[in-house]
Amino acid sequence: MKFVNPNAEAFVPDKLDLKEAIKRTTHMSIGAHQDDLEIMATDGILKCYQEADKWFMGVVVTNGAGSAREGAFKDYTDEEMQAIRKIEQRTAASVGKFGAVIQLDYPSKETKNPKNYNIIVELASLIELAKPEILYTHNLADKHDTHLGVVTKTIQAIRTLKNKYRPKKLYGCEVWRNLDWLNDDEKVIFDVSGNPELSLELINIFQSQIAGGKRYDLATIGRRFSNATYSSSHTVDESDAIIYAMDLTPLISDDNLDIKTFINDHINRFKDEVTNKLDSVLE
Repeated sequence: MKFVNPNAEAFVPDKLDLKEAIKRTTHMSIGAHQDDLEIMATDGILKCYQEADKWFMGVVVTNGAGSAREGAFKDYTDEEMQAIRKIEQRTAASVGKFGAVIQLDYPSKETKNPKNYNIIVELASLIELAKPEILYTHNLADKHDTHLGVVTKTIQAIRTLKNKYRPKKLYGCEVWRNLDWLNDDEKVIFDVSGNPELSLELINIFQSQIAGGKRYDLATIGRRFSNATYSSSHTVDESDAIIYAMDLTPLISDDNLDIKTFINDHINRFKDEVTNKLDSVLE
């Protein structure tokens, strides 16, 4: 399989032929950076873990350059960090028993370039071959520009495909903005409490980020615990760990649905809920 960027790579932990590995995919995630898959798509990873008929495939769009670094990694060059992050992603794929992981090696700026159609074409080709039932990506309210570039290009890629190749569900998940603000009836709730040891191990693989000055391990697991407890004020906790997602499926069911209108409608409904609740307690 040929990729646009010469340093792009594909890794299949169980050594199956690459195309066959991709074709067996049932759950797929497209993330911006190495470790995004393990933070936002844990639902898919856990559902496929050691299951004979379910396979998780991850796609990392960028090369991982420009990450914050301190401690043991403070003197590493961008090139050295990119190499380490690719190794970490392959390790995570092995530990998580992914069906495959593809690292497309684009500079971050290219995900934000609305005229870069290469990313759209490559993503479309991978989705068409994989035909996943469920696809996880970033959410449209994420505050990281690179993440927004990836989710919008993912939607655009799917829209180029015939319906038979499109996922049944597309979810936008939490990384650089929580989704607890969504109205309760619009939250997609993923209970990821099933294998806490694996969830933590996968995040801890990315020491270039954690030891480099960003405690994604504590923050990610803490957010999941927080979601579980604060999901409801009048019932006991039903889960130990929850990831929230936004259902983006309408955007791949109706190609004429405007992306900005879609997310603005969510924000306006949140605003209306806040205002209505205040109205009920104010004179």
